[in-house]
Amino acid sequence: MNQWLESLTPQAIWRQFRVLCDTPRPSFHEKAIRDYLFNWAEQLGMKAYVDPAGNLIIYKAASAGMEDRETVVLQGHLDMVAQREADSTHNFETDPIQTYEQDGWVHAKGTTLGADNGIGVAAILAVLESQDIAHGTLEAVFTIEEETSLRGAAQLEEGILNGKRMLNLDSEDRGDVYIGCAGGMDINVSHRFTSELNDKFDSAVRLTITGLKGGHSGLDINKGLANANVLLVRLLHELTSEIEFGLSELVGGTLRNAIARDATATLQIASADQPLLQRWLAEQTQVIQSEFVDTDPNLTINLASATNSAHLSSMAQANLLSALLSAPNGVHRMSPSLADVVETSCNLGVVRLQEDNDSLSFSACLLVRSLVDSQTQFLASVAKAPFTLIDCDVRLENGYPGWKPEPESTLLQQFDAVHNEVMGFTPQVKVIHAGLECGIIGAKYPGMEMISFGPNIRGAHSPSERMEISSVAEFWQILVTLLEQTPKVNPA
Repeated sequence: MNQWLESLTPQAIWRQFRVLCDTPRPSFHEKAIRDYLFNWAEQLGMKAYVDPAGNLIIYKAASAGMEDRETVVLQGHLDMVAQREADSTHNFETDPIQTYEQDGWVHAKGTTLGADNGIGVAAILAVLESQDIAHGTLEAVFTIEEETSLRGAAQLEEGILNGKRMLNLDSEDRGDVYIGCAGGMDINVSHRFTSELNDKFDSAVRLTITGLKGGHSGLDINKGLANANVLLVRLLHELTSEIEFGLSELVGGTLRNAIARDATATLQIASADQPLLQRWLAEQTQVIQSEFVDTDPNLTINLASATNSAHLSSMAQANLLSALLSAPNGVHRMSPSLADVVETSCNLGVVRLQEDNDSLSFSACLLVRSLVDSQTQFLASVAKAPFTLIDCDVRLENGYPGWKPEPESTLLQQFDAVHNEVMGFTPQVKVIHAGLECGIIGAKYPGMEMISFGPNIRGAHSPSERMEISSVAEFWQILVTLLEQTPKVNPA
């Protein structure tokens, strides 16, 4: 179904991207693609190695006449974000991504495309397979679980790389080069609530928010997009002053690093209150839709019947809704030194309250990002506080450092020259409010110069993800030229 991709040019990179689309590879399920690439590399006569964490490293010798050039590390991650439309039946663990072209962009049918970071991986594979690209010794690093925790990079084996120049191919803006990124930390919350049944609640309804755009919790956090978790908690908190209800289920979001697109709550109510609830919700829907008409024009709020079940006590419900309402979400601070760059933010990514035997199990996951590591710690503490006050178990986990910019690096200077040669203009040098693996790998390999670049990708981490076809050819030409112009090893 993805064979049409091979008709695009440069064929070498699109052929590899088709392989990645055809092979399921959501986070935690990278084994199939890793095993395929391991065998593929060995069949081509290259050395392949899987480190204890599960990362794949492929080594390729320098091409003829380039043996005296610097070793270059090419890096990308194997996993992709698994997000689908509400009406999609796609199984990310078994089904290939179904791609199509529209107006010069590659899309996926009802799901994320996986161009993040599939196109970067495809470019590396195309270079490794090539017989006519001049390059020095190459060390290709394919990490796992980047989209969930950056575990692959965090646990990358030390001492297996010799290169001092790394090209990270996990950026999403043509004409830009990234030399720094935010660090981050997960806030994982859990608690078990005692449930109860109230005889006055003789009816049940399901309140659902759908149709939001969603997006990347770093790159899109400053766009004013609606977060379904935040909106639903807002509605429930305000509803407490209108009618009495019991909250028996709350499900929103799927990933800590994706802005939640859908959220659902099941409420136990008195049937006599249904007309009031419907009138109130119609009014609130108009208010919320007007607030987000520019960013989320398809925002929909629906009410449907549900099944009676156990619910939170009134005290536990009030405490939980207050804690969720108090949790930080969105931009916390803009950078005082970098124009129009978000310094610190938080995303209320996942919320779950569901029946578990004779109780209700609650969990939530928030992701804090910052260019300043101390601000990561501070905002994580802020996010932790309201949940601690209601006796939840709160764990600050998977912290990773930011990537400190080095604007005077020789690698960046070379990239500027190559970009001018290929594109005809100087690239924009940027710092990204997202978690690239450069900072983590750089901490393991001090002194390694790094940059990150890529083609145009929009809507990453959501089913609206798409990739501009023409920008892929430009991205490929820049990569090939960079490798061809790899400097000689400094004899000093």
